[in-house]
Amino acid sequence: MFKFTEIKKDQKSEARTGIIKTLRGEIKTPVFMPVGTIGSVKSLSSEEIYSLGADIILGNTYHLYLRPGLEVLKEFGGLHNFMNFSKPILTDSGGYQIFSLGASHRGNLSGNLVKISSEGAEFTSHIDGSKHFFTPEKVIDYQLTIGSDIMMPLDFCPSAEADRREIEEAVEITNIWFRLAFKHYKEKIKDMENRPALFAIIQGGTHKDLRKKSLDFLRQFPVSGFSIGGVANAGESREKQKIALDATLCLIPKDKPRYLMGVGEPIGILEAVERGVDMFDCVMPTRMARNGAVWTKTGRINLRNSKYAQDKTPIEVGCSCLSCQGYSRGYISHLIKNNEILGHRLTTLHNLHFLLTLMGNIRESINNGSFSGFKKDFILMFNDKIDT
Repeated sequence: MFKFTEIKKDQKSEARTGIIKTLRGEIKTPVFMPVGTIGSVKSLSSEEIYSLGADIILGNTYHLYLRPGLEVLKEFGGLHNFMNFSKPILTDSGGYQIFSLGASHRGNLSGNLVKISSEGAEFTSHIDGSKHFFTPEKVIDYQLTIGSDIMMPLDFCPSAEADRREIEEAVEITNIWFRLAFKHYKEKIKDMENRPALFAIIQGGTHKDLRKKSLDFLRQFPVSGFSIGGVANAGESREKQKIALDATLCLIPKDKPRYLMGVGEPIGILEAVERGVDMFDCVMPTRMARNGAVWTKTGRINLRNSKYAQDKTPIEVGCSCLSCQGYSRGYISHLIKNNEILGHRLTTLHNLHFLLTLMGNIRESINNGSFSGFKKDFILMFNDKIDT
């Protein structure tokens, strides 16, 4: 069972709230999905994820396929049982990870780690150098073993510096792979009511004609939602993100959720929500946290900075997260500088609390008609340049 219902549309923008219903619970949108790449949101327990109010988390097919492996997940009856998490899980296909291995599909870079064909992607494991071949069909099967509630198909992820030729190829290959994936999905799962959702991924870079070409092809399939690929926080500028979103969102059917893959910094989220995006994920809040960087309402600060060593205030005065309720900047700074696990946990708890609270405030502002003012006030106060 998968159903998206729009609840409230903002009068001054494309921002909207909604509810996604799945077999494992409801997801309030706009939503940020904490990333649990290999079945763990870094340093946190499933109980802590619940306490933060997350409706859904994200796992990664590439990483779960390699570790712990499909046999282990099959033995445990899927990822939910394995990690003791009962709410919905979305799984990325692993395409981005495959294309991040550092080699060109044309085989002209050192190592030749990735080879692409119309049948799938051959890649070399970053763990032990072993060879593997992902096909669109296998990626569906892997996610069924994982027990995903929302599945992403295998897609070609062009680099942030890709030229038009590479982006055209990404659109072409992604479309070919999706036809294979959807056919297998329909044949493999006969129970229409209880099967997991399958999204389609739109590629095309900042080229409006390529975005349209990608979506025109994908719209022929009765998918549950659409993902916007190729504009993550992994190298693309915020301006490029806006261009790609403006070229894409106007084309996506209104009755489907829109998922912007790999974007998770506050201003980027606000800009995308304003344009009509419903779903987000990113490793940024947890990766930042492990390096001692945390968000506050006035911006991003670095607790490794020596000026925080004797600071007795919490990360943010008035914040209700566990970290701010019990610990000072000075103490957390000490933990981070000495690579103590507790430091990573406290900064991670705060960053996810900050972002999930932001999403709740965004939803509330849309529902009460004040989103434009909320966005303006947030950006006026927030400095997204890191404090060094």
